[in-house]
Amino acid sequence: MKLGVQSLEFRVKIKKLLLFCTAVLLLIFSLQPLAFSAEKWQGIDESIVEKYAKEHGREAMTPLINTDQGDLLLFVFLLAGAIGGFIGGYYWRILMVEKRPIRESRE
Repeated sequence: MKLGVQSLEFRVKIKKLLLFCTAVLLLIFSLQPLAFSAEKWQGIDESIVEKYAKEHGREAMTPLINTDQGDLLLFVFLLAGAIGGFIGGYYWRILMVEKRPIRESRE
């Protein structure tokens, strides 16, 4: 019976340890955005590309189709997925079901 009691105490200690580890990880992940703020870390476009563009006399231009505005980028991905889905659905029978040997299709 002593083994059963130790097992119960061990389970309680493991639960406390897991709870503590979960709390520590939650704290670490909640503070992570502060370490990676936009003011400290610039992107490649800002730090490298714009630097060399200014050295060679070129200034940044606005894109012809600005996908950062609204849900345009989401719509483009939706449209591409729908087109790909229709094409895959149309050729599904040929791709998966009707697999003829190469010799039959040549004749």
